Amino acid sequence: MKALTVWQPWASLIGLSLKPYEFRGWPAPRALIGQRIAIHAGARPVRREEIAALILRLRGPEAWTTCLRPEALAFLERVHRDPSLPPRSHVVCTAVLGTPVRSWQIVGEFGGFINDSSRNEHSNWAWPLSDVQPLEPPIAARGAQGFWDWKRHADAA
Repeated sequence: MKALTVWQPWASLIGLSLKPYEFRGWPAPRALIGQRIAIHAGARPVRREEIAALILRLRGPEAWTTCLRPEALAFLERVHRDPSLPPRSHVVCTAVLGTPVRSWQIVGEFGGFINDSSRNEHSNWAWPLSDVQPLEPPIAARGAQGFWDWKRHADAA
């Protein structure tokens, strides 16, 4: 199975179905669209200042800019209190990768305004993630940049 490393708390937010899109600067490989992929939480420690900024945005009038479900706020508040809460260097869930779209095309889903700029081609790609299946417990694994091969039990770190 192909895996994608995502920093925390975003990997856990995907696993909790609170982050329905992963954002990248390129469209996902066509061969992986419609396929189940693993979401791996990277080894990078959680940065409390990033969590604090997300919490402020989710509480404010531009919560839509986070592209997170409103229920993400409670989880992020817990992580802000205890940054060691989300697992790192673990596969936390699997999900089906959908057809990527430009990020400006999905903001309406979160209450934002669709961008009518002529610079839309410069926006990031939103990769839809559906049928999320959390792994309980998460499985230790070493990650890598980009997509990498994950063997459920053979890649334990």
